[in-house]
Amino acid sequence: MGNAAQKRALQNYRARLTQRGFTRFEVMALESDRELIRALARRLAEEGPEADEVRTVMKTAVAGEPPKVGNILDALRRSPLVGADLDLSRPREEGRKIDL
Repeated sequence: MGNAAQKRALQNYRARLTQRGFTRFEVMALESDRELIRALARRLAEEGPEADEVRTVMKTAVAGEPPKVGNILDALRRSPLVGADLDLSRPREEGRKIDL
């Protein structure tokens, strides 16, 4: 990269990434895992519940600890239907009359 304008543009781009909290680093991996690692890095760079979920799963997988069982309450709280004010009541029916 011999062009001074290109160097300056790259420095500015990396400075903006640093301001946003991103850090560049090198990873050694198999060639076959290249796209997987890039996709993982993209997902972790996003903000939101999906990135948090991926981060939690990856931390658990790397730590080698078994996943916590139960905790249904936390799973329900993460549901996209929280606060949707759904009416889940059903009409009460006595059933049909049959002649035996």
